[in-house]
Amino acid sequence: MPESSTLIRNARIIDGTGNPWQYGDLLLTGDRIEAIAPPGAIFTAGVAEIVDASGLVACPGFIDIQSHSILSLMIDGRCLSKITQGITTEIMGEAWTPAPVAGRHTDPMENSILPMPISDEWHEKIRAWTRFGDWLQTVADAGVSPNIGSFLGGGTLRHVGKGMEMGRPSADELELMRRTMAEAMEDGAFGVSYALIYPPDSYTDTDELIEICKVVSRYNGLYITHMRSEGAQLFEGLEEALAIGRRADLPVEIYHLKASGAANWHKMPSTIARIEEARAQGLDVTADMYPYAASGTGLSSLLPTWTAADGNFFENLEDAAVRARIRKEMLDDPASNGQPSTRGGAAGVLPVGFHKEENRPYIGKNLAQIAAEMGQDWLDCTIDLLRSEGQRIGTIFLSISEDNLRTQLPLPWIKFSTDAAGVDPAWAAELGPTHPRA
Repeated sequence: MPESSTLIRNARIIDGTGNPWQYGDLLLTGDRIEAIAPPGAIFTAGVAEIVDASGLVACPGFIDIQSHSILSLMIDGRCLSKITQGITTEIMGEAWTPAPVAGRHTDPMENSILPMPISDEWHEKIRAWTRFGDWLQTVADAGVSPNIGSFLGGGTLRHVGKGMEMGRPSADELELMRRTMAEAMEDGAFGVSYALIYPPDSYTDTDELIEICKVVSRYNGLYITHMRSEGAQLFEGLEEALAIGRRADLPVEIYHLKASGAANWHKMPSTIARIEEARAQGLDVTADMYPYAASGTGLSSLLPTWTAADGNFFENLEDAAVRARIRKEMLDDPASNGQPSTRGGAAGVLPVGFHKEENRPYIGKNLAQIAAEMGQDWLDCTIDLLRSEGQRIGTIFLSISEDNLRTQLPLPWIKFSTDAAGVDPAWAAELGPTHPRA
């Protein structure tokens, strides 16, 4: 037997095919499974290590289809918080990828939605990634524990062609995006991923999405989406995703399927029925979810996406006229994506990602409590916190129904995701609180 051989004995083996579990032994050599056999059927002579797995399960590693480990793998390739859960494959790329550096996408870290500090050495490497494949190959060569793969971030693609501008792309801009998409597919991208509540993805209309997805379809890729709404316009967001799949002729995966906000919880049965109807009609549509009643994103997501137009988000927050426009627009439209009512109410919004010392006392308090301390309403409080921090402020939103989670969990077309990065708590603690799903 090779020196690297390991025999796992007496495990409850679940092979991932849907077959019933069975007791058995597994022989590993290096990174390969050499044999699976009934208990005691594999000779132990020459085996370097024997592991007694009595009472334990042996199964294929789990795949995290919505991982945010892009930067954390550059900090620490071990991906400990994922590996120790049995997650062995990280699929990344929601909205943003650091590659390719092309067109108007010249400094990827300026547009990163992932607030993690990486070294100057990695910054220099990123600036040289003119092809999508350059990124994945460089990270793999540096040494990482999990298998890695990715979609091309739709926000990155939009930035290549049109920067942070709103509006439809010109013919030349769209052609550049098509060409960049094709190159990414040739480099191994699984497809394209858009998060349609975040700029610049949110500036992309349905027709543009279809044009990009037609390129993905030529390579048998997948359209994966954080829908344009998961709350008041949940049904409309779903119909857009289904229409893109049909018109571009490609499979659709819906990120973290949910009905966000108590006023929308009743929509989940109809949402499930609509997806199952589309599947019965021949559309390959599936979804993933995380088994928690809280979501996580930036506090900045409460504000209208036009606020970030041309990359001037924080500058706009300093403008009294812009601030007045934000107030009028949001208070006149109580069903907008940004309303706390669609995220659990102000009492269900927990900003936790404060970087500045003067704001850290707010950690553990909800937006309603912070606003009361500041003597403001929730909207002025949100704007002033963002102005103070100069960053998106990682926030937990208590917006999901436990009953809906139980309804979704057994669905055969649902898979699980973390929507989080793999970290070592020893170094990640100084970055702020982490969600348990990570």
